[in-house]
Amino acid sequence: MAGTWKEIVATVAPTLATAIGGPLSGLAVAALGDVFGLSDATQEQVAAAVAGARPDDLLKIKQAEIAFAQRMRELEIDLVRISAGDRDSARQRQIAVKDKMPALLATAVSLGFFGVLVYLLQNQMPESGKEVILLLIGALSREFGNIMSYYFGSSSGSEQKTKIMADQLKGDAK
Repeated sequence: MAGTWKEIVATVAPTLATAIGGPLSGLAVAALGDVFGLSDATQEQVAAAVAGARPDDLLKIKQAEIAFAQRMRELEIDLVRISAGDRDSARQRQIAVKDKMPALLATAVSLGFFGVLVYLLQNQMPESGKEVILLLIGALSREFGNIMSYYFGSSSGSEQKTKIMADQLKGDAK
């Protein structure tokens, strides 16, 4: 099989290949290292092993990808639960302390977000400082999403309910 080791992995195990290029690179390299019996594998060791992979090794890479994807789904559920608990504790603190600061900050961020958007709709993007304005919009957009999630709940729970209901309907149809 011709190509670089990353191209080979991308063909056989696209999820692992995507992870290699991101913050989960270490986990993906470790998963690939396990396929070849490499403990504490480095990208260089994995590259050499993938370059010399036999067909049965490619099957093991695919199986490692399936296990990796399953593990990422399990971690996501935990991350969603942790995130929900964090929001809940912040809400409980606000109820107990009757702190007005979260509402003031939420108002300031919301006004800033929509203020920048209105400004850009009425004026052209300035040539100088364009990157700073784009960073500002990105940060305000992210925080506005967090504010909506804090006050109105997250849509991730709704997504999970939809998936569970769809799975149950599939099971009922059989």
